[in-house]
Amino acid sequence: MPIDFLERCDTIEECYEFLLAYAGQGLPGDEGGQSNSQVREFLQRAVQALDGLPASCRQAVTTEGLDPIGAYEDFVRMLERDAQDSLAAIRIVLAQPSISSQLVDNLNASIHLRALLTDLFLIGEVLQTRSAIASSQS
Repeated sequence: MPIDFLERCDTIEECYEFLLAYAGQGLPGDEGGQSNSQVREFLQRAVQALDGLPASCRQAVTTEGLDPIGAYEDFVRMLERDAQDSLAAIRIVLAQPSISSQLVDNLNASIHLRALLTDLFLIGEVLQTRSAIASSQS
């Protein structure tokens, strides 16, 4: 099972779930308070998980021996674009001196972040299904 890739996916998904809750709080900024300071921590962890995500996905595809390789390579290139676009959006949020709930709500609505999450759900399901099939055959 491609542990590194799936852990990266989990980190990004956990960040998104936290961001949904943060956006719903109606906070004017991230000054003070535990949940306010956590928003930057979750975003930083997402940045770390996104850095190298395509390479980790490529490794998972190779390790699992998924075919046809061309289809997966096309997918990884798409994932790479979506990861880069999401990184740009997250970094602009992190560059702000204060991160309001409204700003996070706008990030959550970003088509780039949504595309990335859909990519992760899709390939995660493929990897988990293939792993389950391989386990049942052995």
